[in-house]
Amino acid sequence: ELTYSPFIPFPPLLLLRAPKTNVDSRQYFLDSASNVSFFFEEGAFDDDGNLQRQKEVSINKIGHALHDLDPAFRKFSRSDKMKALLDSLGYREPTPVQSMYIFKQPKIGGEVVPHQDSTFLYTDPPSVIGIWLALEDATVENGCLWGWRGSHKTKGVERRMLLDEDEEIVFDKDPVPHNLGEYEPIEVKAGTLVIFHGQFYHMSYENKSSKSRHAYTFHVVEGADGFDWSPDNWLRRREGFPFEAMT
Repeated sequence: ELTYSPFIPFPPLLLLRAPKTNVDSRQYFLDSASNVSFFFEEGAFDDDGNLQRQKEVSINKIGHALHDLDPAFRKFSRSDKMKALLDSLGYREPTPVQSMYIFKQPKIGGEVVPHQDSTFLYTDPPSVIGIWLALEDATVENGCLWGWRGSHKTKGVERRMLLDEDEEIVFDKDPVPHNLGEYEPIEVKAGTLVIFHGQFYHMSYENKSSKSRHAYTFHVVEGADGFDWSPDNWLRRREGFPFEAMT
């Protein structure tokens, strides 16, 4: 069942109702590659699994195919300005593969540990780029992004998340130890566009403030000859719904 949700400031979209507790969470996550799916904040539930607050302030993110399925997000993600930006960065056949509306809810917005986007969205050779639009002011107080300056120049793809032969989500290596003192806050005003190299390490702390930190982010890879989407990536589109390059 679909319900219209007016609480998202830019732009409105449709939200699925919360799945029942017996939903296969692993399959739900995998299916989200081809859907507009939602995911709750861990802190939204009590110890018995009951939702502690209204649904509209309990959602962690919506993903992962907004850029193809929602008209407003598709228009933004595939706009002439976005194509021109990616062209200026050397992309010949830019292909959006994943998108998310991130809420970073007040009081319960979860931590995002240090990571590289290439860990989750890998091509050979690596080509993913993250495009992150602040829809609200992002500050240290409400859980802004933090980044490790220059890490994209010195670090290869250090870890990958894969879908193995049994269709289980696994990592190929243990987490890489990090000195969080290397990270600097990326505080930005609403409307700021932040671009991440696929090997750039970034993270965010919990949002313990009373302010949300909404953002829209999507990821693009090179679809031109010579760049191959890894067959063991977790993100796989359903049959008949391939990735679509910008034209």
